[in-house]
Amino acid sequence: MIHVYCMPGMAAGPAIFEYIKLPKENFELHLLEWSIPTKGVSLSEYAKQMSSMVKHENVVLLGVSLGGILVQEMTKFVDVRKVIIVSSVKTRYELPKRMLFARYTKVHKLLPTGLVNNIELLAKYAFGESVTKRLSLYEKYLSVRDKGYIDWSINELVNWKQEIPCKKLVHIQGEKDTVFPKENITDCIVVPNGTHTMIIHRAKWFNQNLATIILE
Repeated sequence: MIHVYCMPGMAAGPAIFEYIKLPKENFELHLLEWSIPTKGVSLSEYAKQMSSMVKHENVVLLGVSLGGILVQEMTKFVDVRKVIIVSSVKTRYELPKRMLFARYTKVHKLLPTGLVNNIELLAKYAFGESVTKRLSLYEKYLSVRDKGYIDWSINELVNWKQEIPCKKLVHIQGEKDTVFPKENITDCIVVPNGTHTMIIHRAKWFNQNLATIILE
């Protein structure tokens, strides 16, 4: 049995994986979720805490967006068979220019993250798309609405230092991702018409391909 641990993206809950299905005779899915980080904790320290949730050996870690960055940090503490990142980045060099700009100017400290209960704004941050038509849907997916957590997430994202991709990594990226645009990213499997939320909206693609990607 291959145990697959899934980590959602920034502010998102495990519901984003609700449409992901893997053959039950070979795979077991385990859904991880964000907890509010204690003040001053680093991403690496947080990853170590999260690793305590992994109860098996030789696991697959699958992370979406910021969750993709977190699972890469978790590989320092967990025995992995494979790391799969979706709608994410492998190194700081793949971060878009606006995030690198934020790193040097600290402009991200000025973001109105106090408006975390404004679902429309939160979705814009977390998913990179305007969601006026599907607000009730996004309310279900965006379950972490703590200002301290959002501030911490954005800060850890723009200041991520990784320079070399971790081992055993597979990167799956949407052709139309607006949060982490494809033009900044190398060496990945491209999902045609995939957006930053493709784990939800293109679940069929994942259900057709994920098992093969894990077993390769």
